[in-house]
Amino acid sequence: MTTEPWVSVEQVAQHLGVAKDTVYRWREHRGLPAHRVGRLWTFKLSEVDDWVRAGGADEGQRAGGSNARKY
Repeated sequence: MTTEPWVSVEQVAQHLGVAKDTVYRWREHRGLPAHRVGRLWTFKLSEVDDWVRAGGADEGQRAGGSNARKY
C-alpha cells in the first residue's frame, strides 16, 4: 500500500495554476484543507482536489457569510 505524499504550498499552487498567495488566502478564508507541520503548511492533493470539486475555489463562495453580492 502506498501512501499519498504531503506537498508544499508551492506544489499546490502549481497543481492548481494559482499564485502561492492565493493558496494561503484560500486556506485562511475559505477552508482549503491543510495541515501544519512545524512552521510549514502541508497538503494532500486528494483533499485539495475534493475541496475544489465541492466549490471551495468558486469566486462566489465566502466562508462564514452570504454569497449574495450587494451593488
